[in-house]
Amino acid sequence: GTAAEPAAASVAGLARHDVLAAYGRRLKQRTRRQQYRPERTRREHAADRIEHTLVAPVPDQHRRLRSTDATAIGCYQGPQRGEHRRGHPVGGSGRRRGGRCPGGRGVLADPTAAMNRHGELHPLAWWLWAIGMATAASRTTNPLLLLLIIAVLGYVVAARRPAQGWARGFRAYLILGLVVVAIRTVFHIIFGGGLGETVLVRLPELRLPEWAAGIRLGGAVSAEGLASALYDGLRLATLLICVGAAVTLAEPRRLLRTLPGALYELGLVVVVAISLAPQLVESALRVRRARALRGASGRGLRAVRSIGMPVLAMALDRAVSLAAAMDARGYGRSGSVSAGTRRLTAGLLLMGLLGLSLGAYGVLAAPEQGSVGLPSLLVGVLACVAGLAVGSRRVLRSRYRAERVDPRSAAVAASGMVAAVCLLVTSRYDVATAYPSTYPLDVPQLALLPVLGLLIALAPAWVARSPTSPDSRATERPSATGAEPTPAVGAGRS
Repeated sequence: GTAAEPAAASVAGLARHDVLAAYGRRLKQRTRRQQYRPERTRREHAADRIEHTLVAPVPDQHRRLRSTDATAIGCYQGPQRGEHRRGHPVGGSGRRRGGRCPGGRGVLADPTAAMNRHGELHPLAWWLWAIGMATAASRTTNPLLLLLIIAVLGYVVAARRPAQGWARGFRAYLILGLVVVAIRTVFHIIFGGGLGETVLVRLPELRLPEWAAGIRLGGAVSAEGLASALYDGLRLATLLICVGAAVTLAEPRRLLRTLPGALYELGLVVVVAISLAPQLVESALRVRRARALRGASGRGLRAVRSIGMPVLAMALDRAVSLAAAMDARGYGRSGSVSAGTRRLTAGLLLMGLLGLSLGAYGVLAAPEQGSVGLPSLLVGVLACVAGLAVGSRRVLRSRYRAERVDPRSAAVAASGMVAAVCLLVTSRYDVATAYPSTYPLDVPQLALLPVLGLLIALAPAWVARSPTSPDSRATERPSATGAEPTPAVGAGRS
């Protein structure tokens, strides 16, 4: 009995090992199946999201099936209308189906349709609107009209400003406008505020030598000269605010994608330049939040120094990264284009610029000589178009989604052009309203036509859709069957 015990123990150990090994293999297989199911579910969710993006909802007036039958979606159009695709129908249960469609009119959506889904207008629409407002501001010195233009810009920006970080620089442009008005007024007071009869204050005057005749420092400050300086400064500030509104409402990167190939490099430089102010504002806000989290609450020059140095360091890092990215992507390359093509492009563009300059001077400064201005302007436009067409061949770019002009974008651009036309007509036929007199000083007046044009320029506040933040976009997924959007996984529940 003693000799048989070790043998029995070894047999029992082997049996126990076999049982544990079999149980381990079964547990491992079960674990694999449990891990595979969520992955397969995630793949199905990803496929549904892609299909929901590419397929437009079927309108109810075109639907001939029951509301529970989703096989009408995913049909072909044209000769194969009504024939289902071979594969899983969009929105269906996942079974393969074939044959004729009972009459549903499924529509394969344009891939660019999702571009304007969240109220994103064409970027050129906002710029054309802002250019129209800037044109209107340049045709008047009436402070009432200029303040009305600023109010229109501020209201539209407040109503339709996107939630991204690059759209936070409008306040900086307002502050810059105030600084411009203050500098213009101070310079006028110091270097020449004595024109006019109504003297407000007399400052100590510094006599200058004879070779500096016409320039004086200090002296009498008149109400007429001060009003003229305020009007000019307010007009310049309004132009800056128009640019700030365009930068705030239109994403610079999307604007760059709409430029022709010949202007791509120049447009990139301009986009980098106009993006500087929003990036500095965003960097300053990040530094202020970081200082607040650390318990720092200093103000004054010490706070400016503690905020300015990190912002400057971030700007330098961003500039170095941008330069490296531009160099890696071949910015400024011209090896694929012959020297003759480059010379032809440069010559056409130079001819176009000269023609535009001569034509603009002939039309604006000497309208009675229309035989010179209009032909020069036409030749300049044709030369610029030809130069852009030839120069665009050397820049090959691919677009995932092409920008398109929808009716809302056209309406936004047209509203700005209407305001510009109204102010142009007012400046030509109602000079007293557009340019109030400062010598002698008169009270500015308003007219119906410019006010009506500026009120029409408020249309983007209602025509454009409400901006949607990136977080709220992720929580809405449109359904391919035209149902209500379903909340994303992890969205808040009440």
